[in-house]
Amino acid sequence: MAVPVGYTTPQTPLQTLANSGSGDLNLRSMDNSAVAVRVFSLNCWGIRFLSKQCSQRYAMIGDLLSSGEHDIVLLQEVWSEQDFLGLKKKLAFSQPHSHYFKSGVIGSGLAIFSKYRIHDTFLYRYSLNGYPYMAHHGDWFGGKAVGMAILQIGSMTANVYVTHLHAEYCREKDSYLPHRVVQAWELQQFIRHTSTGADAVIVGGDLNMHPQDLGTRILRAYTGLKDAYLETSQFDGCEDGMTLIADNPFINKKELVPFEKGIRIDYILFKGSPKAEILCDSMSTTKGSVPEKPFPYSDHEALTANLRLKTLASQESRLDQSDRDSRKAAELVDLLTEARTEVKVGLHCSERMRYTATRTGAMGLALLLLELVIAAVPCLALGAEQPFPRTSFYLLAALCCVILVTTFLLYLFYTTELKSLQGAEDQMRLAVGGLQERLRGVSVDHTPLRKAPDGEEPFDTEE
Repeated sequence: MAVPVGYTTPQTPLQTLANSGSGDLNLRSMDNSAVAVRVFSLNCWGIRFLSKQCSQRYAMIGDLLSSGEHDIVLLQEVWSEQDFLGLKKKLAFSQPHSHYFKSGVIGSGLAIFSKYRIHDTFLYRYSLNGYPYMAHHGDWFGGKAVGMAILQIGSMTANVYVTHLHAEYCREKDSYLPHRVVQAWELQQFIRHTSTGADAVIVGGDLNMHPQDLGTRILRAYTGLKDAYLETSQFDGCEDGMTLIADNPFINKKELVPFEKGIRIDYILFKGSPKAEILCDSMSTTKGSVPEKPFPYSDHEALTANLRLKTLASQESRLDQSDRDSRKAAELVDLLTEARTEVKVGLHCSERMRYTATRTGAMGLALLLLELVIAAVPCLALGAEQPFPRTSFYLLAALCCVILVTTFLLYLFYTTELKSLQGAEDQMRLAVGGLQERLRGVSVDHTPLRKAPDGEEPFDTEE
């Protein structure tokens, strides 16, 4: 979904849960104890030999984090493991626990540093990551993924996620939109299925999506994650919480059109559980160049959220939430219908490209067979000479072989992309069916289907 020109994120954040009445929460705090957790997130733009002032900026990032003011650090685009090891050495005392998530050809670029011990980690690589032949974009080689770390914060278990989704290189003609929608769908699935036993969930990273984009809405609606920028009553940073601003010297202002001032694509999201409550007391972003330095930490602005975790007693009697659940189910049906439309656009494009690769490969094969027939003429007709120059003949044969190999690889790639898109669309279709049954109040019958009577066609339960 395209954001209207001139759209800005609401500037008035929601009231924090601390100001809500006990009757609305239906929860009771066991005591007044709380754990303050300061979360930091930054896209480091760390492409060695290509990113400007890369080594100097890593030194600045290390100096900032080594002050010990941040409890959890979530970094993206740390493309070199050597740079990660340099940060790890520098942060050995301030954030002694760390993990680097490896994926793809050059790595996922995801890293986490923490004051709290990391008990377990897991990496999920998105099934779609762009196109390998778009080497100048490089997303496919990075193997975009989501990394999870399980931390013990006081008496609470927190699942912390760091992720980086496919970039949006052209908003008007975004050929990667289906990929990013599928990535957002897989991200919410991964978070939902891995955080069921967690007391608190914290997500940070570069989503490459505006607040009102389809993928962002799917992620928040399905998981119940809250946006730290919208939840806090104290914000200090760039206007409208923007994290890609025109004032950043590393930014090409043409990339921000039609949003001249900037966009907000980096987030810190969170949610609690029946066992724990999580609030955002304040949030801040950097504002371009670092004081007393000629350039900023990155081409993105860094985010810092001051969170407060509190344990809760068991839930008391709750009000009937059927109306609220119905509204949420209806919202999810609309979102998934929109998402399926975008995925189907990607499906048609993938099918078209696979057909083109198949047709081109068939033409190359036909030309190669024709050459073989011509080469066999002198053998069949004794005394006949080769009608074509030998060099040109070999060059044309080599070209045919290159065409065959290239189109075969493209056919395999587009088949893989097609299967991934079809799989995501099937999952969304099943999810829509379940939501519609919930809206109708129909209980699902799990008994096996009996054989249809003679002369009658069995119905398809998935349609």
